[in-house]
Amino acid sequence: MKKFMMGFFSLVLVFSLAACSSTKSNDSAKEPDADSKTSEKKKIVIGLSQGTMNHPFRVAMVEQNIKYAEENYPDVEVIATDGQNMASKQVADVESLISRKVDVLMISPLTSDAMTPVVKKAMDAGIPVITLDRKVNTDVTLHIGGNNLTIGKAAGEYLTKALNGKGNVIEIQGTAGASATVERNKGFRETLGKDIKVIAEQHADYLREPSLKFMEDMLQRYGKGEIQAVYAHNDEMALGAIQALKAANRLSEVKVIGMDGENLAIDSVKNEELLATLTYPYCAPEGIQYAYKIAKGEKLDKEIELKSTTIDLSNVAQFIGKGF
Repeated sequence: MKKFMMGFFSLVLVFSLAACSSTKSNDSAKEPDADSKTSEKKKIVIGLSQGTMNHPFRVAMVEQNIKYAEENYPDVEVIATDGQNMASKQVADVESLISRKVDVLMISPLTSDAMTPVVKKAMDAGIPVITLDRKVNTDVTLHIGGNNLTIGKAAGEYLTKALNGKGNVIEIQGTAGASATVERNKGFRETLGKDIKVIAEQHADYLREPSLKFMEDMLQRYGKGEIQAVYAHNDEMALGAIQALKAANRLSEVKVIGMDGENLAIDSVKNEELLATLTYPYCAPEGIQYAYKIAKGEKLDKEIELKSTTIDLSNVAQFIGKGF
């Protein structure tokens, strides 16, 4: 009997061990290892550093790139930051994105000089960098934007023709030191007619309120018939100038042109207040599209130039509601 019982228990033990072995094997087949789980969940992380979100162009750039990523790239996470119109804040933002080891950095620099060192740091760390709209003074992976020099030249040619080659112009410039400001000024001056004189200029930081105040001062300084045109480096500043001119009942004697192509400016062209706006693409969704290509290892040209269109009374009907 003892021999029988010992044989029975031995048989039970063998079956138990076999069952445990089978269970462990099945569990191993069902559960992927930790590295496999991490690999499956890993997303492409793209940083988007905006210099400022204080007007529609900048807001559209950020929001439309994020929206496109959400709708088209489920494997992408976008981390967007706002420099709040302070170079020191944007530098800190980019430092943070570098420390998070983003896969690609997109940046629209507040000013070229201030952002050059930190962009170089990102490139040196092996992070591909795309500059949007404005440039920096160091090598980057890709630049996307309109050609500000070309657009400035187009503005000079357009205004020269509108003034029949003669008159006084006030130039309202954007942010001092920004590549867009430098190039929009340079192109404009290069093609402006020789009998057209810029009688006053001021940086208004691409904002409406400073432009409004500056234009009010200029209307006090120059009497009727002494100003024939205003060239503003963007639509917000052009609309500020128009507001001052309307309040002084002098809009009918002054031609105003702007840049960017925002919806309010297009409406103003339709209403025959703004003479023209030269569109400047806000780099969306092109920014995220090319960032994704770079993250996937595609080789691209160093610069993507986006085209501009002049919107005036002759073609404004085609563009109503198509701005930003």
